[in-house]
Amino acid sequence: MTPARDTGFPRADAEHDFLRARRRQVLSRLANRLRREPDDVNITLPFDEVVEALGYVSERRVGLRVIKLDSIVGSVDRGHDFDRRFRPTSGRVRERWERLALAARRGEALPPIEVYRVGDLHFIIDGHHRVSVALAMGLSTIDAYVTEVRTKLSPGGIRYRGDLIVKDYRRLFLERVPLTGQARASIVLSDPWHYAMLGEHVEAWGFRLMQDEGTFLDRATVANRWYTDEYQPVVEMLRQADLIGERPEAEAYMWVAAERYRLIRTHRWDDEVIDALRSRRH
Repeated sequence: MTPARDTGFPRADAEHDFLRARRRQVLSRLANRLRREPDDVNITLPFDEVVEALGYVSERRVGLRVIKLDSIVGSVDRGHDFDRRFRPTSGRVRERWERLALAARRGEALPPIEVYRVGDLHFIIDGHHRVSVALAMGLSTIDAYVTEVRTKLSPGGIRYRGDLIVKDYRRLFLERVPLTGQARASIVLSDPWHYAMLGEHVEAWGFRLMQDEGTFLDRATVANRWYTDEYQPVVEMLRQADLIGERPEAEAYMWVAAERYRLIRTHRWDDEVIDALRSRRH
């Protein structure tokens, strides 16, 4: 980022800083529209929605830390005043923004901001204007009082607000199908609705298993049995039959499981099923 210009007149420079930040915000919004980027590409991530999607577990006060400005991606309650890079979205914040910019240009120390930390991401509780000014001046870090929030799912992969839908469905899926370890990590789907479909599929598989064995099995047991007795062998079979292709394993499993029942009306796996699926692919 280009550092703020210095003409030697702090008040005028602070005013120019704000106008430059506003101009960049407007140009960025226009560029995103011309590139047909998602509508939420420039929106700060809402903390409450992120935590709800990931599943709140606990929180603890970490204390004063130096954090990277580019790790700040969201806000608790002021997202409408700033875009994703904390450039002002209107002139409404101008007076306070310029006052802080002027203080910074005069060498005055600004108070630390306050943030929530979720994984490697930070969400502003207090200090939106200070972050905006710091970014406009080309700084890369800022002092912050940090409260760390633990969640059931990792925030990895979240870029836009729309990504929260996938995370939310994945969290619900893992509540229905409580996989652990490598099994948990390996089931990744790009379409959020596929998590709901797969959850129903696993529950139906578990119901048939309990009927066959004549005993009740809890969700954790069903999830483990499905992964080891159904998912892994089927994925290996599909790999040997060259039916996975470029798609993720879980996506391939979803496709063939649905096609198997639609074509043959069976829940079994054998050479006849594989031949039918291979013919269907071509």
